[in-house]
Amino acid sequence: MRANLAEVHERIAAAAAHAGRDPGDVEIVAAVKYVPLEQLGALAEAGVTVAGENRAQDLQVKYAVHGDAFTWDFIGHVQSRKVKQIAPLARCIHSVCTDSVLAQLERHAPDGLRVLVEVNVAGEEAKSGIAPSDLDDFLERSPVPVAGLMAMPPVAREPRDSRRWFAALRELSMGTTQDYEVAVEEGATLVRIGTSLYRALPGISTLPGTGKAGRRTAPEV
Repeated sequence: MRANLAEVHERIAAAAAHAGRDPGDVEIVAAVKYVPLEQLGALAEAGVTVAGENRAQDLQVKYAVHGDAFTWDFIGHVQSRKVKQIAPLARCIHSVCTDSVLAQLERHAPDGLRVLVEVNVAGEEAKSGIAPSDLDDFLERSPVPVAGLMAMPPVAREPRDSRRWFAALRELSMGTTQDYEVAVEEGATLVRIGTSLYRALPGISTLPGTGKAGRRTAPEV
């Protein structure tokens, strides 16, 4: 696990150097959706400091046991009825894109909670997210600080095929495990990495990879 994390850091550093950036500006968020509760300790021992969970119920369970071991982000699709559960535990919610969620954040968000607004950068019908043309109005309606944007580009055969989507939305948090290096080259400051970290953990190496990468907006850089 420690070697896997070191490899990710090395690849981020190389991508940042290629773009003339400081790799220290890029933060790794470990996507732990498929990591069992009993194996989370291995992540902390390997040096992972930020964990991202997809499910509200799993966030509660994992936080109850390992709350002090990590900084916790919520990285899954957020339902308005789950905001009350998520908000007290998360540093940042990565997928805000509806007015119903904004309404619940206004009621339940503690001081210090930040959000990323999900943008449907490619206009795909099957994906959630705000249309780029509606983004400014949505940002104005947010009752909590917006730390940046999150978007998932279409699935690509090659990492470089995602570059135009990263370039199209500079203020972003987007990408997958397969193309996070391209995201870093295009300005990402958050990278969400899944199973490429977990090759050493039994029962996880064959699960689908997850991960995103992103750039915070200027006040957070």
